[in-house]
Amino acid sequence: MAQNIFENAPIVWQPTPEQLETANITRFMGRYGILSLNSLRDRAANDPAWFWDAVMKDMEWPFVTPYQEVLDVSDGIAWPKFFVGGRTNLALAAVDRHALGPNGDKIAVIAHPELGAVKTWTYRQLYDQANELAVKLRELNIGPGDVVGVYLPMMGEAVVAMIALAKIGAIFLPIFSGYGADALRIRLVDARAKALICADGMTRRGRSINMKETVDIAIRDLSQIAHIIVVQKTHQDVGWVPTRDVWWQDLVLGETVADQTVAVESETPLMVIYTSGTTGKPKGAVHTHTGFPVKCTQDLQHSFDLKPQDKLFWYTDMGWMMGPFMVYGGLVTGSTIVLYDGTPDWPDPGVLWRILDEHRVTVFGISPTVIRALMAYGTDPIKTYQLDSLRVLGSSGEPWNPDPWEWFFTQIGRKRCPIVNYSGGTEISGGILAASTVEPQKPCAFSGPIPGMAAAVLNDQGTSVHESVGELALMQPWPGMTRGFLHDRDRYLESYWSRFPGIWVHGDFAYIDGEGFWYILGRSDDTIKVAGKRVGPAEIESVLVSHPQVAEAAVIGVPHPVKGESLVCFVVLIDPTPPEEELVHLVESSMGKALKPAKVIRVQELPKTRNGKVVRRAIKAQYLGQPLGDVSAIENPGALAAIQKA
Repeated sequence: MAQNIFENAPIVWQPTPEQLETANITRFMGRYGILSLNSLRDRAANDPAWFWDAVMKDMEWPFVTPYQEVLDVSDGIAWPKFFVGGRTNLALAAVDRHALGPNGDKIAVIAHPELGAVKTWTYRQLYDQANELAVKLRELNIGPGDVVGVYLPMMGEAVVAMIALAKIGAIFLPIFSGYGADALRIRLVDARAKALICADGMTRRGRSINMKETVDIAIRDLSQIAHIIVVQKTHQDVGWVPTRDVWWQDLVLGETVADQTVAVESETPLMVIYTSGTTGKPKGAVHTHTGFPVKCTQDLQHSFDLKPQDKLFWYTDMGWMMGPFMVYGGLVTGSTIVLYDGTPDWPDPGVLWRILDEHRVTVFGISPTVIRALMAYGTDPIKTYQLDSLRVLGSSGEPWNPDPWEWFFTQIGRKRCPIVNYSGGTEISGGILAASTVEPQKPCAFSGPIPGMAAAVLNDQGTSVHESVGELALMQPWPGMTRGFLHDRDRYLESYWSRFPGIWVHGDFAYIDGEGFWYILGRSDDTIKVAGKRVGPAEIESVLVSHPQVAEAAVIGVPHPVKGESLVCFVVLIDPTPPEEELVHLVESSMGKALKPAKVIRVQELPKTRNGKVVRRAIKAQYLGQPLGDVSAIENPGALAAIQKA
């Protein structure tokens, strides 16, 4: 299976002696006398309490009251408690200590809008504005444990809001800025949100979108929302309820107020972030002050080698995991984060590369799907940009195909920047597996588990296997694991803990090759079984996009009376030159006669989330006429309608 497409690939990148010597992970290992990354992985897996204590000390995470115990699993491995007895606050680690120290005047946030002027915030400005907003939130009777939705584009005010909510012990509810009224309402109702922070509007491809109008529709007759705070971004006319609505600029006036940060218990909820469910309502993953931010900071520092002098830019939305990931991890590290509020190919397909040069970005992350879409424009949009500030590339969201990986590595990284392939999830608070900046790299591969993630590939009997496809699983707890789904304890246990006792089964099929490289082959519920042969969609898609006229592909399995399942392939073509028969033959010749597709169907676009993830389960459900489940995260629902016609 994996060995046909991936395993024989050569090593294409090696760290230089300087990269090895100066890496964060090298310094961390040296502090504890550990000689190799695999040794660190083993020690962390065998002794998670030691490892996470070492991580907190290395981060110099500030505690008002020190913790007495690193890890308590007395309620079972599914419900761990970390840093027991400690009192702290995310705001202390992410903003306060930087703002009140020598880095107060350092730029913390660069907000680059699709239209309009770039704005910046120093750490001191973040601190002052978050304190001022915290005072006003308290005056609105918002306090500890209250949930506040944040429905904003990628703008600096979103960061101010995140920090202000943390300061007062309220719970941050990030909401994708592209959601319509129904999706917005579902999340506000399920989270029992008390207030909402939104923008008057935003622009997409130069077109103004009235976000406040969407809010007004969503909360019609919803009495639980006592206050709406509106950030003036597009200066368009909006509806107004004087007893409920208030302008952001009337709360954040630029006044200096006393520090508002309260110390909270380590396990205090910080954020509820929703993931889409295949059926039923979305799942609200609960994360703590020392859970999500600790995990994502550790990942950025150990896997991406993020340092205080870096500028981090991940193309995402604040409603997806990678938005809070960039904010919390980047700020705890003391680096500068770059937010982009726009599409990746407007006003031209060079916009992302222009941002990289303009802001001298050093660590840049994006999804494979966005890269595949940008490849269709060729290399001309890249030629005018130097891209010489980059030192680390990152990717997340779904498995790579070899050709797009090579394009990203060659055209954007210029063959000198490692690609940190990164896979985990919202419930993880970051990654399970990652490529490493201190280990050799193969296209599309992972170096192995991120230290602290006791990962294994398990067969159907729950036995660890190598060179055989199995379920990706985790054998030990970690701080970032969700503390369950909001108001739905049983669904959390069923989702992750029901397959094998005491083991988190993540829902991805994985493979470890003979050289120790790891591969994610797709969601296990996406995986296809044709005549007894199990194949991941990414493997077939890699063959299809290797054709020079195929921009993107998505593959599903559909019922077949003899084979069990057969392959149906959806392709986006650069031009209509290759007939379907040519693509069918390409897959057959590459993968074998048994895996010959039943159909190859041309479409104009594939349904995706804004961060570029192709939603295969929705494609399959639409094609088969089955219930779609939650599709609120899909940015281009018209693509689903086209599949139905196909």
